[in-house]
Amino acid sequence: MTDSHDSKYSSEDMERYFSDPEYRHSRMKKRPGLFRRHWGKVTLIGMVIFLATTWYVYYIVDGLPSLEQLENPRPELATRIYSIDGEVLDQFFVKNRTRVSLQQLPPGFLEALLATEDKAFYDHWGFHLRRVFTAMVKNILAFDLDREGASTITQQLSRSLYFKPDRHAFDKITRKFRELITAVQIERNFTKNEILELYLNVVSFGRGTYGIESAAQTYFGKPASRLTPAEYSLFIGVLKGSGYYDPIRHPDRAFARRNVVIAQMRKGNLITPEEADRIRSDSLVFKLPDAETRTGIAPHFVEWVRQQLVKKSETYGFDILRDGLRIYTTIDSRMQKYANQAVEEHFAEFQPKFDETWNWKTHPEILADNIGKRIRESESYKKAKSQEERDSISAALKSNPMFIDSVKRLTTTVEVGFVVINPHSGHILAMVGGRNFRQFKYGLNHAVQIRRQPGSAFKPFVYTVALDNGFPVSYELLNQPVTIPMIDGTRWTPGNYDGDFGGKYTLREGLKKSINLIAIRAILEIAPAKQVVEYATRMGIRSPIRPYDAIALGTEEVSPLEITSAYGVYAHEGILVEPVSILKIEDKDGNLIEQTIPEKKEVLNKESAFLMTDLMQDAVNSGTGIRVRNYFHLPAAGKTGTTNDYGDAWFIGFTPHVAAGAWVGFDDNRIKFRSSDGQGGRAAAPIFGKFMALTYNDPSIGFPLDYFVQPDGIVTDTICTDTKKKAREYCPQRTTEIFNSKYPIGLCDKHTSPNWQEGLDKPSKISW
Repeated sequence: MTDSHDSKYSSEDMERYFSDPEYRHSRMKKRPGLFRRHWGKVTLIGMVIFLATTWYVYYIVDGLPSLEQLENPRPELATRIYSIDGEVLDQFFVKNRTRVSLQQLPPGFLEALLATEDKAFYDHWGFHLRRVFTAMVKNILAFDLDREGASTITQQLSRSLYFKPDRHAFDKITRKFRELITAVQIERNFTKNEILELYLNVVSFGRGTYGIESAAQTYFGKPASRLTPAEYSLFIGVLKGSGYYDPIRHPDRAFARRNVVIAQMRKGNLITPEEADRIRSDSLVFKLPDAETRTGIAPHFVEWVRQQLVKKSETYGFDILRDGLRIYTTIDSRMQKYANQAVEEHFAEFQPKFDETWNWKTHPEILADNIGKRIRESESYKKAKSQEERDSISAALKSNPMFIDSVKRLTTTVEVGFVVINPHSGHILAMVGGRNFRQFKYGLNHAVQIRRQPGSAFKPFVYTVALDNGFPVSYELLNQPVTIPMIDGTRWTPGNYDGDFGGKYTLREGLKKSINLIAIRAILEIAPAKQVVEYATRMGIRSPIRPYDAIALGTEEVSPLEITSAYGVYAHEGILVEPVSILKIEDKDGNLIEQTIPEKKEVLNKESAFLMTDLMQDAVNSGTGIRVRNYFHLPAAGKTGTTNDYGDAWFIGFTPHVAAGAWVGFDDNRIKFRSSDGQGGRAAAPIFGKFMALTYNDPSIGFPLDYFVQPDGIVTDTICTDTKKKAREYCPQRTTEIFNSKYPIGLCDKHTSPNWQEGLDKPSKISW
């Protein structure tokens, strides 16, 4: 049986074909060849291979960095936020990376690195061809393209700088080719030392750190320049695989790999046998950041700074996540820690007191509203794709006792906003934006972002206008009820906290005891509401204030930051310095981008500023703010504030050196303190007192014992309480009367000095 081709020929032809060479030759010329028979298919396959190869080469080249990128590499560097005393408060980054130069590395580090990672670094031109080929064969045979590494330091650098993680085998192969090409480009455009420096600033050392400086700070809490051989040999070992050789999670692997590095150091005669043994025996002590350090000691402040930087980036064009900026702020890390401590200590006692008084059974509507709010904020609810799914999630959470308990706890958490300012420079020295500062991410900053009624903490602005209008601190007003018609047609009859009234009180006594009717009488008779608004605005209150008589009792809302800054005017002899948080911004090379010069202006005469300071010292020494004296016994002035039904509690105060303000309340302002514990003197003043005591007792801060300076324009005299005669004539009780120079004679206002027997010829300072 023959095939189809052979059937075309007869037996005679076949016999002639094999016996006659010429015939056979002629027949072969006529028979088509393999290519001639399949030329169309072969051509098509060739074109496909050519086009695929061309496309792949173009794909590889198109993904390579440009020459400009190679000459001006831009690794993602962390932006660092510094306190005024040089501590790192936090960092902003996509990758936690901080730049360091080769000169800052410890002796022996580079030699150990090259001995382990790339012995021929100074001899090759980007890669080792033999090593690449050998590794490729091994990887193919093992069906694992990353099983065997052949990368030089230059190849590792090229990968670290420009390439994304591989998704599949095609990406891995492509990446290998690009690494080779880019490595050659890097070698052509950089010196060997520049390559080393760039490499050590971008390579990963695990735990989100990139670069040797960030690694040293993260693992050992020290700069790279202070790393010991035992420490840097561990880091060199980690380079082989930062996850696999994580020294915290996999210490056995990490230290075994370190022994390989030590062996390479010994093999290269970089260390002696004794030194090698000593390094091996060092088990190391890691100093990983604790919870507070990871969060930062001032997370609310740092987030506020970040928001400001985002706005500034529109002007300057920098990227706070990648450009390695240095942000120098006004925060004093020591004071910040004391502010945190004061808040924690106070609420450790105060929160349980509130919890004992609150009963959810009497407020079901508040609980229901907050349960609904928390459900809507939950991740599962947000990700639900249908209303039916959302309803199911809502029903499940509402029947979950643990969820309900967490809502109750969060809703009744007493919140705080506390800020400390240097009134002379405007520097914000400390800021606690909430109780959750250890777990804070991007929540509400109660020191800056809230607006609440300040209550009696607003009264000093009313009294300031009265004094500036020429009325002495001994001026008396009736403590009698008054009815005020309101714009909406209603009538308002304010009263005192204790419900009592009658008699007369001086301005000094009215402020010290925080008597509501005296403040109302003042705004009606001697300090018009429009003037009060003008003064408060001039002194730094930026929130809108309507010129109603009710503002005498603090009915308009303000933030803790702005009212604390306004109180700073009293401490700074009538000069307002706008609060600042950022001192200067530098780029990664230390070039100045922006420097802040605080704005200063005189907004109040220094005589009135001192008179108000003296009045508010009374409030601290023997008035509503006296609980400050449970902790702090140096010169201080301030004023409490409590709103209706104990909804918000305040204490704003100052010393000759700093001003500080504390607000205490709830995010849901329907929740109120249920007893007098919600007064500003009990809920907020202790935070001020605790903070000041901690700060002034720290010798490293070094605040001296200073008193408020009395201006020359203030007239003082010493008057007997009973006889109204001068103390030179001796009387059993002696008081120091301070009053406006426009009124050189004033009545005694019972500001009794405990050391009246000394220095009768001149006013004496109160010592506590």
